[in-house]
Amino acid sequence: MAEESLLVHSHTEDLSNASPTKSSSLLSEISNASTRPFVLAFIACSSGAFSYGCIVGYTAPTQTSIMKDLNLSIADFSFFGSILTVGVILGALVCGKLADLVGRFYTIWITTTLFLLGWFAIACAKDAWLLDVGRLLQGISGGIITYLGPIYISEVAPKNLRGTASSLVQLFIGVGISVFYVLGTLVDWRNLAILGSIPSLVVLPLLFFVPESPRWLAKVGRGKEVEAVLLSLRGAKSDVSDEATHILEYAQHVEEQQDVEGHGFFKLFQRKYALPLTIGVVLISMPQLGGLNGYTFYTDTIFTSIGVSSEVGFILTSIVQMCGGILGVVLVDISGRRSLLLVSQAGMFLGCLATAISFFLQKNNWWDNGTPILALISVMVYFGSYGLGMGPIPWMIASEIYPVDVKGAAGTVCNLVSSINSWLVTYSFNFLLQWSSTGTFVIFAAVMCIGYVFTAKLVPETKGKSLEEIQSLFTDSPSEDSTIF
Repeated sequence: MAEESLLVHSHTEDLSNASPTKSSSLLSEISNASTRPFVLAFIACSSGAFSYGCIVGYTAPTQTSIMKDLNLSIADFSFFGSILTVGVILGALVCGKLADLVGRFYTIWITTTLFLLGWFAIACAKDAWLLDVGRLLQGISGGIITYLGPIYISEVAPKNLRGTASSLVQLFIGVGISVFYVLGTLVDWRNLAILGSIPSLVVLPLLFFVPESPRWLAKVGRGKEVEAVLLSLRGAKSDVSDEATHILEYAQHVEEQQDVEGHGFFKLFQRKYALPLTIGVVLISMPQLGGLNGYTFYTDTIFTSIGVSSEVGFILTSIVQMCGGILGVVLVDISGRRSLLLVSQAGMFLGCLATAISFFLQKNNWWDNGTPILALISVMVYFGSYGLGMGPIPWMIASEIYPVDVKGAAGTVCNLVSSINSWLVTYSFNFLLQWSSTGTFVIFAAVMCIGYVFTAKLVPETKGKSLEEIQSLFTDSPSEDSTIF
């Protein structure tokens, strides 16, 4: 099978990666790719990711002050916090179609504008309804950017730098969360919202100079522009003829298949897309079902119930998550995606299990002095492991494995399933804690264990290959005309 040959080939590559020249090679790739258009594209994606991280981290440190200043009930604030997920679901529904219809470039403009409108609505709110409108707009933009960022950066980055660039962009989500955890203890909630708008305000004028994706240009029949855009991305002295030819030929191949198989959303459910669709949906949903939003949105609840100082816990977990993310950025194009995923999932499993043990010990009044320390370590292990791999890599792999003709539909499905799972965990987390705090984290640990087995058995290595090579391995099969249903 194609995926098996890919695994064998990737294992051979992993053995050769032990060479000490890999780090210097990576630095050389970064230096060569640092053209102005590519740097601006990277800044635009990073700004969107950072802004979304700020949005996710906004409610945890501001709950008390917002409720007091606007005289909100717990139900009012819970609605304000949870409506973000509703917005993300709405964004997930339109993300793929929007990016395919107007292009990656104009979709970035739309998300940046929505971020700004959302922050200004929150900063100016005098009643709960304006808070909710702002949060909803931010959720819609977040639902789009979580799909768009990895897709766009994977389509403009050189293949040997694609993993590093994608991981670094995704790292900014964690940085945004961490920064707002800290700033929220120093700045009041209105000023914090104004600070949240600064990244979008700074990047807005830069968007006039951000290039369109060459692969989207090829998809929509603007092939004459592909080589010019690649030259701007790779440097005027670079030889991009082979890359341009490869992109155009694959786009033509996809178009010919469309003439035979047809267009439309339901084309995604042909049998040849079954494996990549399953991989994308499972990997992207795994962190949510593994308790990510429970840990992120209710970190204070976890620390308080187990007897850990919230301020100390917020600072330490933020530092650990950023360190894990930085380590992942360094390793993703050296060790590969698959190995980092496995290490990350194992770490998140251990973190969930240790949290469950902490609650079990507390409930039975065993090891009173050590239980808070174990709980703090378990949360740090969870977030550090998430930052290492399960944060950036699932969307990175999803951006690599789908052909351009179904990338929008696949992104919509993956994003929608992930968003729904995110809402389910966010909504049910407090109820689960009331049922059994130990049992809740045992369930999360079981999910991560299943994810580890899934990755070990089915997820291939995509490091060092062009997008067209990866996609051909999945889709160019004899059974391409059959469907799942």
